[in-house]
Amino acid sequence: MNKLEIIKKRLIYRSSYRGTKEMDILLSGFVKNNIDKFDKTLLDELNKFLDFEDDIILNFYHHGTIEKDIDKNKVSKIFKNYKI
Repeated sequence: MNKLEIIKKRLIYRSSYRGTKEMDILLSGFVKNNIDKFDKTLLDELNKFLDFEDDIILNFYHHGTIEKDIDKNKVSKIFKNYKI
């Protein structure tokens, strides 16, 4: 298994075990749907995106609320347009 595959598996895991079922479903679906389309730069952005707290991500997704520069992340722009 190469380094990129290990990074992808780690990101899938991080997106699947967030603490609430709603976030597990939302983020894991988003990551699984997009991870193979992301290059190394976007995988790094995804890693940073997953560092945001769940409430910040959820408020950004549902209400467009911008906290802690979440809008500066390229992956967050892709996520905002993601539909389950």
